[in-house]
Amino acid sequence: MPKKRLIDQFNLRSRLHFDIEKGQIWLDQNRMMLLHASAFAELRRDLIENYGVERAKGTLLRMGFASGQQDAAMAYKLFGEGDNYEVFRIGPELHGFEGVVQAEVIDADIDWEAGIFFGRAICHESLEAECHLRHFGPSNHAICWALAGYASGYVTGFFKRFIVFKETKCVAKGDDHCLLVGKPADAWEDQHYINLFRSEQVQQDLVDIEQELKTLRGKRSKPPTQGNLVGESPGFLQCFDMLSRAAKAPISVLILGETGVGKEVFARWLHDNSDRNAAPFVPINCGAIPAELIEAELFGVSQGAFTGAQQSRPGKFERADGGTLFLDELGELSPAAQVKLLRVLQTGEVERLGDNKIRKVNVRLVAATNVDLNSMIADGRFRSDLYYRLSAYPVEIPPLRERSQDIKLLIQAMLEKYAPLYDKKVKGVTDEAMAELVHYHWPGNVRQLENVIERAILLLPDNGMLGLEQLKIQTEQKMLASVSSDGVVSEDRPACLGMQLDELSDTDLNLERHANRLLDQAMKRAGGNVAAASRLLGLTRRQVAYKLAKR
Repeated sequence: MPKKRLIDQFNLRSRLHFDIEKGQIWLDQNRMMLLHASAFAELRRDLIENYGVERAKGTLLRMGFASGQQDAAMAYKLFGEGDNYEVFRIGPELHGFEGVVQAEVIDADIDWEAGIFFGRAICHESLEAECHLRHFGPSNHAICWALAGYASGYVTGFFKRFIVFKETKCVAKGDDHCLLVGKPADAWEDQHYINLFRSEQVQQDLVDIEQELKTLRGKRSKPPTQGNLVGESPGFLQCFDMLSRAAKAPISVLILGETGVGKEVFARWLHDNSDRNAAPFVPINCGAIPAELIEAELFGVSQGAFTGAQQSRPGKFERADGGTLFLDELGELSPAAQVKLLRVLQTGEVERLGDNKIRKVNVRLVAATNVDLNSMIADGRFRSDLYYRLSAYPVEIPPLRERSQDIKLLIQAMLEKYAPLYDKKVKGVTDEAMAELVHYHWPGNVRQLENVIERAILLLPDNGMLGLEQLKIQTEQKMLASVSSDGVVSEDRPACLGMQLDELSDTDLNLERHANRLLDQAMKRAGGNVAAASRLLGLTRRQVAYKLAKR
């Protein structure tokens, strides 16, 4: 016969009351509320996305802690005359009664008089893990923060000593259950985790943020110069303003934008206008280095660490010491490299491969990507804690198609750069060529424009005007109007039509076969109506009917 649950022994259900007329729910004398799980999931996601992982973790830990303390006070009040251990065990069942988790204490070493506590609780059906998986996908770390906070608050309130629970297993990590381990706060070595339970830590964080923002504002008294950055469009100026605000601050910057917008140029400007400009600017393209070598490139390698490592050499972090490290194509980092990168950012320390010596580095990190890191996080391909560490100050560079106002300025800068390189004198750009350049959609952005201009200068006769014949870009065909024999005005693309005819002639010149294809297309567009198809083809109805019957 199964053991009777504690909530049944203590008749907890009788303590739950719904007052529909007043819109109130009561558990004994504690007012409760029913909340959609999806609403909690949205709140949790907003906390993480707007305030970062650490602050969201602290908020949810403290929220759970307050809830646990409330339940402990209620349990002690209602059932305090019973056996201490039995009353203590009602906490996990009470949390399940509230629809949060199915939990069970599996190990508890408790001495009420001596103040000794060590306990473990196994948890299934965690609502918090379900919410996290829904929005962020699998995680690399335990994420049931409110659950751990509740256990900490309940035991602290019941035990009258600050007891802290930490999640060591989590279904969001791929474990088959969640596991909470609890012991006195002073028995934990992770002081940072303990500090998250204290509201004063939040106040200090807010003070630090406010101070950094004041610093950013205060250092803008002198307008920065654009240097190698070229533009005057609203999108460019907004981006440049964001970048210049962070130039003198130590904050990490994440530069976002499509391929070819010039992310490294912006990163280099940031370094050149920072207090670190006398130290190295070290760029590395994470996508250009094989996954098995990226860690050696970033963190360095000790002699003999792997086959081919014939001598020790520093990594990019050590080379950038005192300066700026620019990580391009951040999304290409392997999971192992992401873990080590996060550790360096947290500690400021690097270990070369094959070496256990710790080396301190002082590096400002600027990262860039052209992919959606949030989607990668949801797919489990990028660490959320690393993302929130790097994305403290995102700056998005608009694509060139949204900066058409800047194209003339960019072209002028490129002519000045490449004309001397190829020993050419360039009078300028023809109006027709400039119009095509300004209105072209530039899928490859500034990099594509630069390649086009460089090639055009190479092809241009000395002392000439750059024209369409040198550009060699696939411009959109202009829309022309034509009038049919029956007076109907229609849009036509003669150049495009010519290209289509060229393609047809390259493959098949059988007139009858092409005539039948046109006939089929006309009938399809006309919905099977012969008279309508004949008008599309410029033929009589009898001619079309004859051709259909002849096939």
